[in-house]
Amino acid sequence: MRYADSPTTEVDVLVHAPIERIWELVTDIELPAQFSTEFQGAEWIDAGPAVAARFKGRNQHPAGGTWETTSIVTRYDPPTVFEWAVGEAEHPSATWRFELAPKEGAIRLTQWCQIGPGPSGLTPAIVAMPDKEERIVARRLDEFRASMRATVEGIKQLAEADR
Repeated sequence: MRYADSPTTEVDVLVHAPIERIWELVTDIELPAQFSTEFQGAEWIDAGPAVAARFKGRNQHPAGGTWETTSIVTRYDPPTVFEWAVGEAEHPSATWRFELAPKEGAIRLTQWCQIGPGPSGLTPAIVAMPDKEERIVARRLDEFRASMRATVEGIKQLAEADR
């Protein structure tokens, strides 16, 4: 799996709570910081959530230190899809999405991510070690998946606790 292929990953969970409550949680851009070891928080730059609204995110990683990103909401379809691109909307370093869909008397909450196609923090490592690109990309996707799993499970706990 190469970076230029814009690889994706996703996780999902069934949540037994009203879709409106889950939607409220997934559109709270600060909330994932409660569950992620990397994402430290965010604040809206523009009035959001809404398509084209921007927010600034803060991140931390042992290999990359701390950094900020600017993201733009690319899809906002209440109460089913909330998506944003990191960096430029047309050429993002990553795209993230929450999707909600009824399933088996519950709501299927999916978090999805695509790396690239724009340059990201992985780019310097891949340039320095092109022979290890597939391993670098796979490791990053594994990190994303673990954080995403913690996030959707955390949202599930919060939403179901309100019942």
